[in-house]
Amino acid sequence: MKIYITGTGIVSGIGNSINETYNALLTEKTGLTQKEYPNLNRSFYTASVSLSNSQLAKSCNCKNEKISRSSLLGLKAAIECWGENQIHPNIKTGIISGTSVGGMDRSEIFYRSHLANEPANFNDLMFHDSGSVIEKVADHLNITDYINTISTACSSSSNAIMHGARLIKAGKLDRVLVGGVDALSEFTISGFKSLMIYNDELITPFDKDRNGLNLGEGAGFLLLESEASIAKTGNKILAEVSGYHNSSDAHHQTATSPTAIGATLALNGAIKNANLKIEDIDYINSHGTGTGNNDLTESVAYTNVFKENIPPFSSTKAYTGHTLAASGAIEAIFCILSLNNNVIFPNLNHKNSIPETNLTPVTTVTKDVNLTHILTNALGFGGNCTALIISKVK
Repeated sequence: MKIYITGTGIVSGIGNSINETYNALLTEKTGLTQKEYPNLNRSFYTASVSLSNSQLAKSCNCKNEKISRSSLLGLKAAIECWGENQIHPNIKTGIISGTSVGGMDRSEIFYRSHLANEPANFNDLMFHDSGSVIEKVADHLNITDYINTISTACSSSSNAIMHGARLIKAGKLDRVLVGGVDALSEFTISGFKSLMIYNDELITPFDKDRNGLNLGEGAGFLLLESEASIAKTGNKILAEVSGYHNSSDAHHQTATSPTAIGATLALNGAIKNANLKIEDIDYINSHGTGTGNNDLTESVAYTNVFKENIPPFSSTKAYTGHTLAASGAIEAIFCILSLNNNVIFPNLNHKNSIPETNLTPVTTVTKDVNLTHILTNALGFGGNCTALIISKVK
């Protein structure tokens, strides 16, 4: 059974819609800017969504502006993805989302007030748990057949896509809204800073002198459908989820295996699951966080899998920052834009290749490229590695 993608929706530091996002990618417009965080007593390079909570709530027709920012971002992207679709009694519809931050932006407000001995609103804690984010989206769209949240760090939304595809293949659902969302959180920024992997300058993925990541916020959703569902909805096919695989190297809590065991298993597994050969992969949208460990590990995985014939690859995180649990879905959408426009989006800020592997990513917008199968990777904390293959439907 084939799993088709018939809808996409996105919001991030480079745009509040699919069209805005595509234009930013083509013009190499980064969303990363230096922003002051008074509670942290310093500035950080982050990629913030341009809309305030009030603006997000208004654009989503959401009456309660005090829900978490993650929920509002999720609503914005999910509504665009859902489009004109309706709940159908003969179409089993589910929704699966990945998140790592959840509603932490609301609970931060509570704890800051509490620690300052100021009146604190306990209602803020209602939005803290990760599941509340997708419950708000499901309620807004009236999706009730299946609701699930996945939290596997940076591979969360990639795993949501994989889980949705498997549920359709198993006959449990006919269509699934899948994706991920994370809002910027001061706690998260501080956490990555404490790990000494937050870059004080702009991120430089796959560069010899890379010095850590920059965080961003956003949400991305894709609508997956079976052929039977499309026969009822009449939706246009944008692409196909043709392959997927998840593995775990269990090497370290926050670092991937230096021999790339998990990533190699994920890449090989996705190619095998899609019934493809390694030479069928036309481009790789890399995880590419800009950290010393991740980029080297991913480079090693490429040499393990593709040997001397590594396809063109690039990381798009210098556009959006690392959107954590949302990154897999956001970058899957970038792959769809690449497939349908025959273009590869570049790895910004790259100067010198990593000496251990000497691999050079694509560094400029490359048009008129024959793309049929794109591999996209998500390498999460704890060694949770997921690879997806997004394919063109001719």
